Amino acid sequence: MNLHFSEEDEAFRRELAVWLEAELSGPFAHVRGRGGPGDEHALFEERHDWEKRLGEAGWVGIAWPRDYGGRELPFSQQVIFHEEYARAGGPGRLSQVSENLLGPTLLAFGNEEQKKRFLPPIVQGEEIWAQGYSEPNAGSDLANVQTRAELVGDEWVIHGQKVWTSGGQWADWCFVLCRTESDAPTNHAALSYLLVPMKQPGIEVRPIVQMTGTSEFSEVFYDGARTDARNVVGSRGDGWKVAMGTLAFERGASTLGQQYLFLGELQEIIEIARRNGKASDPVVRQRLVDAWIGLRVMRYNAIRTLGNTDATLRREAMITKIYWATWHRELGKLAMDVLGPEAEIAAASPYELSRLQSMYLFTRSDTIYAGTNQIQRNIIAERALGLPREPRVKPTK
Repeated sequence: MNLHFSEEDEAFRRELAVWLEAELSGPFAHVRGRGGPGDEHALFEERHDWEKRLGEAGWVGIAWPRDYGGRELPFSQQVIFHEEYARAGGPGRLSQVSENLLGPTLLAFGNEEQKKRFLPPIVQGEEIWAQGYSEPNAGSDLANVQTRAELVGDEWVIHGQKVWTSGGQWADWCFVLCRTESDAPTNHAALSYLLVPMKQPGIEVRPIVQMTGTSEFSEVFYDGARTDARNVVGSRGDGWKVAMGTLAFERGASTLGQQYLFLGELQEIIEIARRNGKASDPVVRQRLVDAWIGLRVMRYNAIRTLGNTDATLRREAMITKIYWATWHRELGKLAMDVLGPEAEIAAASPYELSRLQSMYLFTRSDTIYAGTNQIQRNIIAERALGLPREPRVKPTK
């Protein structure tokens, strides 16, 4: 595990920091720090312009091959980009799903036609993507999805429902896990990974209002929606393998940027504790220290595991989601305890919440989405530790 950067890396850091400061203090000052958790709905058009500006300057797809508009930067500089972006207060990325999930998936599993069609608009910041995995009765049990697609002529015709589709109300495209093989021997073998345009008849998007008052995600209804027969990634029936590859890329270098956002929250909590005297409480002080230690452990484990460039989820990375989600949930509790009675004060509806209040509410979902903590423990047990799956016992009458 190399925690040091070369002089070339540090020169890259300085170049990037100067560019970010100039842009976020100048023409894009109004989007600085906006669009994070609980604020995803803010300034969509302005943040879309920011994505295009990033593309113009060559800051999108920096790890990708040059043939598809990338810069093929080394891993160390990918890490630096995400750290400096978060440090500068870069706005929440509208292309998070596009660049960090779909792009690497197409590079690993897509054909040449798909790469040339879909990767350049992502690099240019033009097309926004969403992820169509979870359903009302198939969240953590992803192989049980019931959305169906039938090949009719030269198009797939899709019927079904997806839920918790982040950014669904803004997306231009969605990669949708569908059931396409009616005679497959298993649920896993029945699935295909389709690329579906969102702006068409047969698709209805309904934003879901969260307890923060915002709508980060939506439920999406497919009623005869269509996509070209060529828009299947991999082969028919390969959907599970491709979908798992996408989830492996979810633990990429961008998680280090997430940790800088966490650090900003922790620093704000520490400053409040100093101002209101809570820092003199030995129990609170120990919890603050534990939070700081946990964040450092998170960083070291990320650097240890993030060199993975293929579409497999290595065992060292399998603790990532459960670790940061649990840590962040506890940070939300710590924030409320440090704020004290002030944590329960908000203006009348619609509530004007402070950043830490919104953070606390949002962290309630951290250990649920992208696989609950219980599902994460199963993944660790079965795939990382190789423990046998407990056989299902039929109840006796």
